[in-house]
Amino acid sequence: MKIGIGLPSTFLNVSGSLIRSWARLADEGPFSSLAVLDQLAYRDLEPLMTLAVAAGETRRIQLMTAILLAPLRHTSLLAKETASLDVLSQGRLTLGLGIGTRKEDYRVASASFQNRGKRFEQQLEELTRLWRGQRVDAQAVQIGPTPIQSGGPEVLIGAFSPIAINRLERWGNGYLSGGGDLQQIDAGFRLAEAAWQRGGKSGRPRLVSLANFGLGRDAAARSTAYLLEYHASLGPMAHQMATFVLSSPAEIKANIRAFKELGTDELILMPCIPELDQVHMLEDCL
Repeated sequence: MKIGIGLPSTFLNVSGSLIRSWARLADEGPFSSLAVLDQLAYRDLEPLMTLAVAAGETRRIQLMTAILLAPLRHTSLLAKETASLDVLSQGRLTLGLGIGTRKEDYRVASASFQNRGKRFEQQLEELTRLWRGQRVDAQAVQIGPTPIQSGGPEVLIGAFSPIAINRLERWGNGYLSGGGDLQQIDAGFRLAEAAWQRGGKSGRPRLVSLANFGLGRDAAARSTAYLLEYHASLGPMAHQMATFVLSSPAEIKANIRAFKELGTDELILMPCIPELDQVHMLEDCL
């Protein structure tokens, strides 16, 4: 099982120098991917721009959105941005894509919250066509550049509900769980495998999950405070989200074993403390 690490792009007033240093450290270490989150109605860094900066600081590590809220974005522009990032990173982009649950994101984007699922499915269809060099319509020119990865960047469907996970029947290379209770993650993995089989796809879907971590002095309290702030717009659910954090080397090692038993292909550990020594401390746990 591969182990990735998140970038601290969701923290208020995070500096560009920290993002660049974090990316370089992760690239020099044992980590498989650098991941970013997405929330529009918040004071964090834009994920694709953050990954573009990380691409310039790294050479081998995969770059991942976990997840990008596709329905907030114009599809043709999203196709061009992501194809460009794939080219600039020499084919290292993985796109975790989903629709999200925060109504505020859709309100400030002047986008419909109610039909976001239907729009997402239309986007998945259109992105696939545009990355393959097909035209938007009979009058339009092609939208480039051509991605380094054949057919476009790797796509992971990010979802919690069975209906959303079932999109893997038609689209995507795998499934991305947002983390949480291990039983829920396991159930999502099994639904993803079933959807993959119903779609008649060969092989098996790539199964990826997130987990929150914070290490060092007062790690549990500091991590909980951050998660409550970041998820505040979810109301009472924010307290539930804040309970899922790994705050000691023993917890991290135990969860790595548990995720392996679930058949996880890659575990992405998302930081809850925006300090560079978190990268070193996490590496020591592996």
